[in-house]
Amino acid sequence: MMSDERTPIETPARIAPLPNLPVFHKLTGRKVVVVGASEGAAWKVELLQAAGADVVQLTDTWVPGDLQGAALAIADMPDRKEALRFVTAARAAGAPVNIIDQTDLCDFTFGTIVNRAPVVLAISTDGAAPMLGQSIRSRIESVLPLGLSAWAKAAAEWRPLLKARIPDFGARRGFWQRFTDAAWRGVDRTPSAEDFEALVADTPAARVGSVTLVGAGPGDPELLTLKAVRALQNATVILYDQLVTPEVLELARREAKRLAVGKTGHGPSCSQSEINRTIVELALAGETVVRLKGGDPLIFGRATEEIDACKAAGVPVSIVPGISAAQGAAASLGISLTERNTARRIQFVTGHGADGKLPADIDWGAMADRKATTVLYMPRKTLGEFVRKALAKGLDPATPAVAVANASRADEARVGGTIATIDDLAQALTPGAPVTVLIGWVARDLAEIPSPLSAELIAFPRAIAS
Repeated sequence: MMSDERTPIETPARIAPLPNLPVFHKLTGRKVVVVGASEGAAWKVELLQAAGADVVQLTDTWVPGDLQGAALAIADMPDRKEALRFVTAARAAGAPVNIIDQTDLCDFTFGTIVNRAPVVLAISTDGAAPMLGQSIRSRIESVLPLGLSAWAKAAAEWRPLLKARIPDFGARRGFWQRFTDAAWRGVDRTPSAEDFEALVADTPAARVGSVTLVGAGPGDPELLTLKAVRALQNATVILYDQLVTPEVLELARREAKRLAVGKTGHGPSCSQSEINRTIVELALAGETVVRLKGGDPLIFGRATEEIDACKAAGVPVSIVPGISAAQGAAASLGISLTERNTARRIQFVTGHGADGKLPADIDWGAMADRKATTVLYMPRKTLGEFVRKALAKGLDPATPAVAVANASRADEARVGGTIATIDDLAQALTPGAPVTVLIGWVARDLAEIPSPLSAELIAFPRAIAS
């Protein structure tokens, strides 16, 4: 026998208590009443119209009859008694009510919105900290690509087509899993009918993954580009150099497999051919591979060899540039690499070749150019030889030079002097740390240390002291 007694339903233990239930309200073609002429009321009108509501805005007076048939009722009423009267009338008319800036009178509140329609995210702090909600939105906006909207719209268009093509629910679920992976790989373009057909025909055995060469920057994770962060969060396998910091790797998806390749200084390493073979094999097995390189992959990162290996195997390959070591060092030092009257060009020079020695084909005449800024990469074992040859070929011994270890990182350190003294000064830098040397008159203000005997190592935090 059924009982009229009603038993409360306990909240499942897996769901944490909610201050409010987040819902999405369909308002297209429905009446919504907004009372008030304030900036807050005007913003609510704009937002409601964007959601398709038929907005009735009353900027002066209102009567209870105005609320009949309303799906929602919103008002900006500083007067408490008037606000309470509006709340009573709205509820009597069956309309959920919102009183701007008086959350205790609200049946619902407006969250901070991230709009990638039809993908929409709403963030609420239950009125406790609106600025915090806005900050959260800004962080989400920074990593959520605009192109996601096009893929979500495509999903809505493809859903009925897919149901007709693939009746089996399990098979359709496999399609949507592949769709999701494809969406994150292709967020910078609009999906096409060809994409739909490829996803329908896709099978694990025939699937080819992709490779993305990503610049990890000089070390500070906040210097990564938004595109680099999205690539890390989409990767299934990450091959990273030893110069990539743990803080950068923390931005990758937790499930991604991480493989250390490359080398530290002149120590043991994977050969380039091994790296090429590994990234190709992983991609051919269907993995989404990120090849993560310190600094910018296109500057002394041997990117050409990896790109050519992928192309030869028919593996899609793309590149996400990064902040270079030169840029990171200059920014930390607070100097510009170019100046109108001092440095009209920049030249990047590697401090060692494939054999670990100073390259024999350096253009020493260019090194002696007073109007150039030279950035010397990876010179720890060859800096002395570089200095001797540059001075012999005409480089002014008074030319300022700064050696920076661990540029942009929390343990960054630098020594400054002249090109004639920089090798001796650099010996004080942390052994094994990656070093970049900036040579040129743009660094003149950092070359005030008179000699290596009285010079002291100066350690800097990432932020430049004001």
